[in-house]
Order: sequence, then C-alpha cells, then structure tokens
Amino acid sequence: MTEPSEQLFSTEVQPADAPGALGQAAGLLGQGQLVALPTETVYGLAADARSPGAVARIFEAKGRSAGNPLIVHVDSVEMARGCVAAWPSAAAQLAEAFWPGPLSLVLPKAESIPGIVTAGGDTLAVRCPAHPVMRAVLAKCGFPLAAPSANRSSRVSPTRAEHVVDQLGGRIPLVLDCGACDIGIESTVLDLTGDTPTLLRPGMISLGQLQAVIGPVAVAKPPDGDERLKSPGQLPRHYSPRAKLVVCGDLAAALGQANKATHVIAREPAPANWPSELWHRLPDSASDFARAFYDTLHRCDRLGAETILVQSLPDTDEWVALRDRLNRAAAEA
Repeated sequence: MTEPSEQLFSTEVQPADAPGALGQAAGLLGQGQLVALPTETVYGLAADARSPGAVARIFEAKGRSAGNPLIVHVDSVEMARGCVAAWPSAAAQLAEAFWPGPLSLVLPKAESIPGIVTAGGDTLAVRCPAHPVMRAVLAKCGFPLAAPSANRSSRVSPTRAEHVVDQLGGRIPLVLDCGACDIGIESTVLDLTGDTPTLLRPGMISLGQLQAVIGPVAVAKPPDGDERLKSPGQLPRHYSPRAKLVVCGDLAAALGQANKATHVIAREPAPANWPSELWHRLPDSASDFARAFYDTLHRCDRLGAETILVQSLPDTDEWVALRDRLNRAAAEA
C-alpha cells in the first residue's frame, strides 16, 4: 500500500486513567474508528472485529498486506467462543491455564468474523489479553477487537505510546497511554486446527509450558510463498528498525568495523574506548531483555543510528522467542 499523502487526523494521546478516556476509546471503536490501546505484550491498533470497513482501516493505517491476518482480542472465553466455530478441549485447557495472558489460539473461524480479518482464511487467531486498560475497553465495547501491533507494517512493534505516535501519528484519532508494556514482545500463537497442536509464533509462554498442559506440540516450518498465513509473525522480515540491524556472534570483531553512526545492543558493559551514548546495555534475563528490547530499537532509530549491532542471544529455551524476533528484524527486505 502507498503512504498517505496527508495527515487524516490530529492524533490525540490521552492518559488511560484520565476521566472519560475509556469511554472515548469505546465510542470511537463503536463508530468504526481506530484506537491504539496498551496490552501486556505491545500496543495494539484496535478496530471492531465484526466490521469489514473498520478492519480495512487497520490495513490502510499500517500499510499492511491483505494476506497477513490479524489477531482478535476478547475479554472472556464466552466472547472468544462467539468468534470461533469450534472450541476443543485443548482450547479450554489452555484458556484455563494462560488466559488472560499472552497466548493466541488459532481455531476455526465463526461466520460473525469477516474474511478480511483472517486474510480470507477459515481460521482465526484469538486471545484474551491481561492488560486492565484493554480489558476495560473490551468490556465497554461489548464486541471483539481486531488489534495487530500499532506500528507501520514490518517495523518495530510499539511498547510505549510515543512509539505509536512516531509511526501512526496523523493516521489514527486516539492513543491511550498507559506507559511501558509489561512483557514487551508479541504473544505466543498456537494452532489448534490440525491433528497436532502447532506453534506458529514463539512468545514468552514457552513450548514447554504449552506441552505441560496439553501434551505434544509441533513447531511450524516457515511458510512457503503460496501458503495462506494463519497468524501474524510468520513473514521472514518483521519487527525491523529503520537502521540496518546486524546480529553479532563475535561482537568484538564487529566493533572493529563500526563507525560513528553505529549503535550497539549488548548484555555486557561497553569497552572503555566506546562512546557510552552509542552502547545500550540490556539485562541478562530473557524476560527483562524482552521488556527493554523494542524500546531500545526505537531509541536507536530516534538517535539516528545507521547500523545497530546486536550481540547474539543465548541458545536456550527461554530465549527462543527473542531469537525469533531478532532474526526477523535482521532479515533483508
């Protein structure tokens, strides 16, 4: 899709706890407009999931391919069951274990959800978020919300309201600001429509945690060019900053080729001769790293980085989702 030639809105950023803010958001959504809302994972760009016209505005604002489906957010199992045509025992077990929370389940789509949400497919990714603001808006609306990340397509997902404005300012009427997201990367996505549950996108709910609840879980292979996508997060290039991102197994060697527009993201202190403003040290734990990672990529872009060197991540299970995001962010266009 082409970039809009002019701003369509004067985007308002409203503190989520401001009087009337939740009602304002629900009112706009009820009118078929878009609102950026915080979730525990990243900020989402919400629209009435029942309305093809409202959902089309998501694709337009993001510049998103029509072949890339959306996740629908609900406030309860009951609302979820109204969006899908089947609710197998595995879905009930997983919802009991992980909802509300960062797990999206792919199930057969109900007729109430238009095909634009699912990129023309017959399956739907649905999740019940844990963030109190998103849950409160869902409750006020009384209908499910399609809500991909509130950023331009393929770019870094937003974990703060200012990230949303940087990318979508002028394209949407309202952002509810609730500070930084607690988790910082997108939800785990699990497909329950086949013979074996299949992990489509890793997240901070791990493969092992899923298997502990429902038994064996397969891991999806990368989709081929002709395969219809069942969920977002499967494209080779995604979550990318404007700067060129390079994953460094040998960080010391990479530093020798760096220039003054090179920023570094690492889990260790900067060398004595490296400018402190170009070195972004992140935590050693996967959960703390996830909370800070996208915010740091946004900061590098704002500071004018041309290249971002990222120290390679540990090859352990707790880092699987972060390695996935990092590798997609570094992929060539």
